[in-house]
Amino acid sequence: MIIMSVDYGMSRTGIAVCDSMEILASPVTVIFEKDMKKCAVQAAAKAKELRAELIVVGLPRRTDGKPGETEALAKQFADKMKALTGKETVLWDERFTTVSAHYALDEMNVHGKKRKNVVDALAAVMILENYLSYRKNTGQL
Repeated sequence: MIIMSVDYGMSRTGIAVCDSMEILASPVTVIFEKDMKKCAVQAAAKAKELRAELIVVGLPRRTDGKPGETEALAKQFADKMKALTGKETVLWDERFTTVSAHYALDEMNVHGKKRKNVVDALAAVMILENYLSYRKNTGQL
Protein backbone atom coordinates (compact mmCIF):
# COMPACT_ATOMS: atom_id res chain seq x y z
CA MET A 1 0.00 0.00 0.00
CA ILE A 2 1.32 3.45 -0.84
CA ILE A 3 1.19 5.59 2.29
CA MET A 4 1.89 9.32 2.42
CA SER A 5 2.83 11.05 5.64
CA VAL A 6 2.47 14.70 6.50
CA ASP A 7 4.34 16.73 9.10
CA TYR A 8 1.94 19.68 9.19
CA GLY A 9 3.38 23.00 10.27
CA MET A 10 2.04 26.53 10.35
CA SER A 11 4.72 27.70 7.89
CA ARG A 12 6.21 24.55 6.38
CA THR A 13 4.69 21.11 5.87
CA GLY A 14 6.80 18.07 5.12
CA ILE A 15 5.60 15.25 2.86
CA ALA A 16 7.00 11.72 2.64
CA VAL A 17 5.84 8.52 0.95
CA CYS A 18 6.59 4.82 1.09
CA ASP A 19 6.78 2.28 -1.70
CA SER A 20 3.87 -0.11 -2.28
CA MET A 21 5.63 -2.87 -0.30
CA GLU A 22 5.91 -0.50 2.71
CA ILE A 23 9.65 -1.01 3.00
CA LEU A 24 11.21 2.36 2.16
CA ALA A 25 10.01 5.78 3.31
CA SER A 26 11.35 8.69 1.27
CA PRO A 27 11.09 12.47 1.52
CA VAL A 28 9.00 14.04 -1.24
CA THR A 29 8.73 17.78 -0.69
CA VAL A 30 8.10 20.62 1.71
CA ILE A 31 5.06 22.81 1.16
CA PHE A 32 5.72 26.44 2.08
CA GLU A 33 2.22 27.69 2.89
CA LYS A 34 0.83 29.36 6.01
CA ASP A 35 -2.86 29.10 5.09
CA MET A 36 -4.12 25.68 6.26
CA LYS A 37 -6.73 25.30 3.54
CA LYS A 38 -4.28 26.13 0.74
CA CYS A 39 -1.71 23.81 2.30
CA ALA A 40 -4.25 20.97 2.50
CA VAL A 41 -5.20 21.49 -1.15
CA GLN A 42 -1.52 21.27 -2.18
CA ALA A 43 -0.95 18.20 0.03
CA ALA A 44 -4.09 16.52 -1.36
CA ALA A 45 -2.84 17.15 -4.91
CA LYS A 46 0.48 15.55 -3.94
CA ALA A 47 -1.39 12.56 -2.47
CA LYS A 48 -3.24 12.12 -5.76
CA GLU A 49 -0.02 12.47 -7.77
CA LEU A 50 1.69 9.84 -5.58
CA ARG A 51 -1.39 7.56 -5.70
CA ALA A 52 -1.46 7.45 -1.90
CA GLU A 53 -3.95 4.97 -0.50
CA LEU A 54 -3.59 6.08 3.12
CA ILE A 55 -2.48 9.36 4.68
CA VAL A 56 -0.72 9.62 8.03
CA VAL A 57 -0.69 13.05 9.68
CA GLY A 58 1.73 13.71 12.52
CA LEU A 59 0.04 14.45 15.83
CA PRO A 60 2.08 16.84 17.98
CA ARG A 61 2.16 15.68 21.58
CA ARG A 62 4.09 16.99 24.53
CA THR A 63 6.86 14.80 25.92
CA ASP A 64 4.55 13.70 28.75
CA GLY A 65 2.04 12.39 26.18
CA LYS A 66 -0.54 15.10 26.78
CA PRO A 67 -1.99 17.09 23.89
CA GLY A 68 0.35 19.71 22.47
CA GLU A 69 -0.75 23.24 21.78
CA THR A 70 -0.89 22.57 18.03
CA GLU A 71 -2.69 19.22 18.27
CA ALA A 72 -6.06 20.75 17.37
CA LEU A 73 -4.52 22.24 14.20
CA ALA A 74 -3.13 18.85 13.16
CA LYS A 75 -6.56 17.30 13.68
CA GLN A 76 -8.19 20.03 11.57
CA PHE A 77 -5.60 19.47 8.86
CA ALA A 78 -6.20 15.70 8.92
CA ASP A 79 -9.95 16.29 8.56
CA LYS A 80 -9.33 18.56 5.56
CA MET A 81 -7.07 15.94 3.97
CA LYS A 82 -9.69 13.24 4.40
CA ALA A 83 -12.38 15.48 2.90
CA LEU A 84 -10.20 16.50 -0.04
CA THR A 85 -8.81 13.06 -0.87
CA GLY A 86 -11.52 10.67 0.28
CA LYS A 87 -8.70 8.52 1.67
CA GLU A 88 -8.40 7.09 5.16
CA THR A 89 -6.41 9.53 7.27
CA VAL A 90 -4.64 8.44 10.45
CA LEU A 91 -3.21 10.66 13.17
CA TRP A 92 0.17 9.42 14.41
CA ASP A 93 2.21 10.55 17.43
CA GLU A 94 5.09 12.63 16.10
CA ARG A 95 6.96 13.24 19.35
CA PHE A 96 10.68 13.82 18.82
CA THR A 97 10.56 13.47 15.02
CA THR A 98 11.63 17.05 14.33
CA VAL A 99 14.33 16.83 17.01
CA SER A 100 15.53 13.54 15.50
CA ALA A 101 15.51 15.13 12.04
CA HIS A 102 17.72 17.96 13.33
CA TYR A 103 20.14 15.43 14.85
CA ALA A 104 20.28 13.51 11.58
CA LEU A 105 21.00 16.72 9.66
CA ASP A 106 23.74 17.55 12.18
CA GLU A 107 25.31 14.17 11.44
CA MET A 108 25.17 14.94 7.71
CA ASN A 109 26.61 18.43 8.33
CA VAL A 110 23.59 20.15 6.74
CA HIS A 111 23.15 23.69 8.02
CA GLY A 112 21.56 27.03 7.18
CA LYS A 113 18.87 27.54 4.57
CA LYS A 114 19.37 24.08 3.09
CA ARG A 115 18.57 22.58 6.50
CA LYS A 116 15.42 24.65 6.90
CA ASN A 117 14.23 23.46 3.50
CA VAL A 118 14.54 19.73 4.28
CA VAL A 119 13.97 19.24 8.01
CA ASP A 120 10.18 18.98 7.70
CA ALA A 121 10.35 16.41 4.89
CA LEU A 122 12.81 14.39 6.97
CA ALA A 123 10.45 14.62 9.98
CA ALA A 124 7.65 13.31 7.71
CA VAL A 125 9.91 10.37 6.80
CA MET A 126 10.42 9.63 10.49
CA ILE A 127 6.67 9.77 11.17
CA LEU A 128 6.11 7.36 8.30
CA GLU A 129 8.90 5.01 9.40
CA ASN A 130 7.38 4.84 12.90
CA TYR A 131 3.95 4.13 11.44
CA LEU A 132 5.32 1.45 9.10
CA SER A 133 7.09 -0.23 12.04
CA TYR A 134 3.80 -0.27 13.92
CA ARG A 135 1.99 -1.85 10.96
CA LYS A 136 4.71 -4.47 10.57
CA ASN A 137 4.84 -5.29 14.30
CA THR A 138 1.06 -5.58 14.61
CA GLY A 139 0.60 -7.62 11.44
CA GLN A 140 -1.38 -4.92 9.63
CA LEU A 141 0.61 -5.24 6.39
